Amino acid sequence: MRAAYGGLLPKTLALSAPNNQPSIFGVLGTRSLGIRATKPKMEKNNGEEQENVSMEKKENVINSNLKVNRMLQLMDGHSSGGWEKCWELGLTPWDLGQATPIIVHLHQSGALPNGRALVPGCGTGYDVVAMASPERHIVGLEISDIAIKKAKEFSSSIPNANYVTFLKADFFTWRPTELFDLIFDYTFFCAIEPDMRLAWAQKIRDILKPNGELITLMFPISDHIGGPPYKVSVSDYKEVLHPMGFQAISIVDNELAVGPRRGREKLGRWKRFIEQLSIHAMNLFRVIRIILTIIL
Repeated sequence: MRAAYGGLLPKTLALSAPNNQPSIFGVLGTRSLGIRATKPKMEKNNGEEQENVSMEKKENVINSNLKVNRMLQLMDGHSSGGWEKCWELGLTPWDLGQATPIIVHLHQSGALPNGRALVPGCGTGYDVVAMASPERHIVGLEISDIAIKKAKEFSSSIPNANYVTFLKADFFTWRPTELFDLIFDYTFFCAIEPDMRLAWAQKIRDILKPNGELITLMFPISDHIGGPPYKVSVSDYKEVLHPMGFQAISIVDNELAVGPRRGREKLGRWKRFIEQLSIHAMNLFRVIRIILTIIL
C-alpha cells in the first residue's frame, strides 16, 4: 500500500543517532535549552548554570532522538497512516513551532513572487500564514486530517486568514484547478522516498506556471542512512529538476537556519527555461512557415 504523499514508506530505520548527538531534524534552539539572558554575578553560579544547561541540552537531544525513532517505528508499522499517527501522538520533530525564519525574511523584504503559491506538506501552516498577503494567496497541502485541523485553527484568528486555504490531499494525485506562481518546498522532498523524487519534479513542473518560481529549502544535507527524512544534496535536486527544464537562479547557505540545522540547509531558487525556449522556437517556426508559404 502507498503511504501518505504517495509513497512515503521508510525502507530502513537506520536513522537513529547516538544519544549524545543532535537529532537529524535538529529542532532544538536556544529557547528550548533554557539559556538565560542575564549573566550570573558569581563564578560558582556561572559554572553551575553552565552544567545545568549542558545537562538540559543533553536531555533535550536524547528526547528528540527518541521521538524520531518512535516516529520511524510508527511509519514502518502503519504504512497507510503513519503520518496521521505521528500527528495524533504529537511525534512531529520536523515541526519548528514557528514560521521558517528565511521565509519570513523573504516575505518581509519583498523577495517572494506574488500571485498563487503552494506549500506541499504544510503541517501546522506556519509558513503558509507567514507568506500570505493580499497580493499572494497561499494553498497549504497536507495528507493528515489532524494537521489540517491544526492549521485551520492556527490561521482562523490571523488578519490575513482570507488569503490562505488548507486542503487535505495527496500531492502526487491532486489536480489543482489553477497553476501556481510560486511553490515552496521544505521538509517535503526529504520526506518522500528517493525513488519518488522524479515524480515530485514532474508534479512541480505540471502545476507551476511556465514563468513561476520553485523555492527549495534543502534539508537535511548530510550522509545519514535511511529516513524519513532522507538525506539530500544539491545534486539530488538538479538530477530531477534539470530534465524538467528547471535551472537554479541561486543556491546559497541558509544563514537563518534554526539551531543545529545550521550548516545542513541551502536555499535554492529555480526557474523553468526550456518551456520558454520551446515557446520561442514554436513562434519562430510559425514565422518561417508563413515566409515559406509566401515565397513558394
